Amino acid sequence: MINGIINVYKEKGYTSFDVVAKMRGIFRQKKIGHTGTLDPDAEGVLPVCLGKATKVCGLLTDKDKEYEAVLLLGVETDTQDIGGTVLRTAEVRAGEEEVQKAIASFAGQYEQVPPMYSALKVQGKRLYELARQGVTVEREARSVQIHEIEVLGIRLPEVQIRVRCSKGTYIRTLCRDIGARLGCGGCMKSLLRTRVAEFTLEQAHRLSEIEAMDPAEREGVLFPVDSVFSHLPKAFARKEADRLLANGNRIPQQMIVGLQPELCSGQIRIYNDNGDFIGLYAYQPEAEDFQPVKIFIEP
Repeated sequence: MINGIINVYKEKGYTSFDVVAKMRGIFRQKKIGHTGTLDPDAEGVLPVCLGKATKVCGLLTDKDKEYEAVLLLGVETDTQDIGGTVLRTAEVRAGEEEVQKAIASFAGQYEQVPPMYSALKVQGKRLYELARQGVTVEREARSVQIHEIEVLGIRLPEVQIRVRCSKGTYIRTLCRDIGARLGCGGCMKSLLRTRVAEFTLEQAHRLSEIEAMDPAEREGVLFPVDSVFSHLPKAFARKEADRLLANGNRIPQQMIVGLQPELCSGQIRIYNDNGDFIGLYAYQPEAEDFQPVKIFIEP
């Protein structure tokens, strides 16, 4: 089984699940998962995890993301993007300076109501399933964080923006909310995801490229599982800890080498004596040992 993360460039027309299905055929293995849904009309970075790397899918989904989007002012749709049914059109009376100020005002934390056309579940049903049946339900606003929002270009009624945001942020809804603040409405015309955590657009490979690669080339573009945790301190367990590591047990501090004591306050990456990545551990000062948080070796 192949283990690792491959940075896929998801093209228009594919769902995230389509990409996973295609990758299962290319790599001939079932254990594959993606790290955060992109709408079929959206493009860009979609890290796909293979083998034991599927254990980091949820961790990558929680990471910050970066997008480039085109906001179309003066048009509101039921899906909040250009592919939906037009509900209202209005004249865009705001000038460029007013548009700039309105967009800048969304930097920081704001309460965002998830769109009906989304994969969120209410009483066991996906919101988009209810929306397709003509049913609208009350959705609670959720706090999202817009770390950075920048205007890349304005040719009214279109505005190109770059957004760096927290998990759970809907760029479609952000476009709608900007339009509402300007009084003319708005929707998302296009979306490109340029980054998920450390995975960038420049590193991404289209499915056709991956399919054309030979097995050695494919393995060459895989990121190892531990690359996701490169920001954490790294340490090695002594040979006598092998049995404890294999069984997912706690590791006494004296069995760990290559770690400065002052770095024991949070999680660390632990490798065995052969240099194989075992998993994430957290130091327990009272017991003077390391407790497993997430194990990546196969049982």
